[in-house]
Order: sequence, then structure tokens, then C-alpha cells
Amino acid sequence: MRFRDRAEAGRELAGLLSDLRDQGALVDPLVLALPRGGIAVAEPVARALDAQLDVLIVRKIGAPHHQEFAVGALVGDDPPLFNTGSLDRLGLTEESMAPVVERERRELRRREERYRGGRPAPDPAGRTVIVVDDGLATGATARAALRHVRRHGPARLVLAVPVGAPDSVDRLSGEADLVVCPHQPAGFSAVGQWYEDFQQLSDAEVLAALGR
Repeated sequence: MRFRDRAEAGRELAGLLSDLRDQGALVDPLVLALPRGGIAVAEPVARALDAQLDVLIVRKIGAPHHQEFAVGALVGDDPPLFNTGSLDRLGLTEESMAPVVERERRELRRREERYRGGRPAPDPAGRTVIVVDDGLATGATARAALRHVRRHGPARLVLAVPVGAPDSVDRLSGEADLVVCPHQPAGFSAVGQWYEDFQQLSDAEVLAALGR
């Protein structure tokens, strides 16, 4: 199983979520994409649900010398959320990661300004919030996103990803009211392996999707 691109993956998710909406399970939906990759998946979802689309900017905190391996994540002004097990295995501490956290927070603020231009974030209180990304590997960024949204009082919190590592999907089932992940391959090692086209999106593409 491989998706042609993120748009195809989003259309599959959109079909599943449309069925849930028709069953009355997704009332007053707000779709929050984790950019950049998640926006291309979330756009067809929001269109199918006739839902508001916005972004929730989360920055992965990568291990030194291996930035793709997440040891934590950062959302807004929230304190960083670390995977203490990963830190311990790598001989790292939260204090030693402070320079990485500061760098990622600067990039997070840059993207918030770029994507919103001063526009306030939508209020999730009392709504069905659907957090969408292009896949779930360690689950670090999704966990931080879900906890951030949960603190703002949504009526229902849904995580929707096209593909994910089975153990990560299982762990995050305790963070969301519902996890929708149609493909959970046993041989999962990285999100990109399940896409033929997994090119990084640009800021301009994110803005274009929000504009549409």
C-alpha cells in the first residue's frame, strides 16, 4: 500500500470522515492541519466535510545529529513535551535540549506569523476538532497537538491520519476521543515510505491551501 501523494491520502480520509459525519459523529467540525505536510491531506477533508480549515503549528524537537528522530514537540507557548524514554536512551536531558527548543520555538513563531499574518487562531471550545497530519511515526507532534487542543475544551477531539505505526496509533488512542487511521502496516519505519510523492511543501503552498 502506497499513496500517490498527500492529496490522494486526504481523499481516502475524507471518505471515512464523511461517513462519520453522516452518522452524526462530527458535529460543527473544525479541521486543524499540522503543517506543512498535513495541510495537503487536510484540504480535501475540510472540503468534504464543508468544515473550517486552519493550521495548528507544531515543531518536532529532534535528537542532536539525528533531527528526524523526535524526542519531543512544541506547540504555541506551551512547555515542550518530551518523550522521557527517548531522552534516557540517548543520554539526553531536558536541560541539554534547551538550545534546540529555542531554535524550534523561533521557527514556530515565524510560521505562525507567516500563515496567519496576525489573524487569531480559531476557538475549538465546544466544537468537534479534527487534527490531521500526513502520517504517524513516533506520535510526538500529534501528542503535543492533541494535548494543546484538549486544554481549550473541544466537544470531541479526533486525530485523523492516513497511515501510522500501530504502536503509536494505540498510544494516541488515549489522547483523542477517536483515532482514524485506515492503514497501520506492521513494517512501518517512516511516513515517507508510504508515499510515491513525499516532497516537502513550501510556505506558499500552505498559504494557497488556506486561501482556497
